[in-house]
Amino acid sequence: MNKSWIAAAAAAFTLAAGCAANDGPRDYSTRDERAIEHVTYGTVQSVRAVRVEEKDAPVGTIAGAALGGILGSQFGHGAGSAAGAVLGAVGGGLAGNAIEHRATDHDAQEIVVRLDDGSTIAVVQGGPAELRPGDRVQVLNGSGGARVERI
Repeated sequence: MNKSWIAAAAAAFTLAAGCAANDGPRDYSTRDERAIEHVTYGTVQSVRAVRVEEKDAPVGTIAGAALGGILGSQFGHGAGSAAGAVLGAVGGGLAGNAIEHRATDHDAQEIVVRLDDGSTIAVVQGGPAELRPGDRVQVLNGSGGARVERI
């Protein structure tokens, strides 16, 4: 068996496990650079804790299935090797999915803001719970979604 395949699959699996959510008000991605965001101002009406869950976990599932299939095929010969690969792929896919969910699911806040124009919006974002009812905030709304920051 080619050890480089096992190393590549293990690296992909590790990458999936290391995916952590960064969605706080100060977390930007490279696609946010040089992007225009619309800014509005308002007052926080309420903040409540929520849980953000990743509904799809394709990276963990695919990496786990690949690694499990490669490792499972090492057992047995002929039909036994094929059965080991199938069982390994299924087990690895389930394990990879669970690992990615644990790595990406996180606590967040639902922030309800009364904007200065009289409308009310709600934004869910991660990061530390720094905002309180009555805080003056700016809401930045762009291609990457919205974020709420104290001013």
